[in-house]
Amino acid sequence: MSGKAQPSPLRADARRNHDALLVAAARVFATTGVDAPIKDIAHQAGVGVGTVYRRFPKRSDLIVAVFRYEVDSHADTATNLALQFGPFEALTRWIDGLLDLIVTKRGLGTALQSDAPAYAALRAEFEARLVPSLARLMDKAGEEISADISATELWRAVALLCAPATAGDFAQTRRMVDLLVRGLRAGGRRP
Repeated sequence: MSGKAQPSPLRADARRNHDALLVAAARVFATTGVDAPIKDIAHQAGVGVGTVYRRFPKRSDLIVAVFRYEVDSHADTATNLALQFGPFEALTRWIDGLLDLIVTKRGLGTALQSDAPAYAALRAEFEARLVPSLARLMDKAGEEISADISATELWRAVALLCAPATAGDFAQTRRMVDLLVRGLRAGGRRP
């Protein structure tokens, strides 16, 4: 136990407001960036500005919560993708979703790459949450992909390729990640 107090469960109405805030903030951040006015997020969520500040006293608190929400959602998509598509296609689609998570969420990728104290633990936390989903997809792809790369190495390779995209070169980043993923398939067999 970390000694850090666990937050008490939210009432149903407070949970709905919390979830609505996260969805609205993710949508606003994706279109306007992480510096969007809080009033825009509150309006989209159907709550007052005071509700936003009560739940997330600092902007960084909201950014971290949105990122965690989106990371959890993306990690959970691995199961559905594995049921809907063939193993390599599921892996490819999951990695495409990871790109959307990191690259197209204006400012969220920059926050993830920053050294700001509010975001310092995020990279390791996200890796711990996403790598198991990626590993399951890689295991299902089995013989279709290269044996000489681990899920952690693939996660880090994709994340590194996404770093330059924070300057706005999304097409080039997608192309580089696509080349990486195609190279997985050409690489041989996994044990």
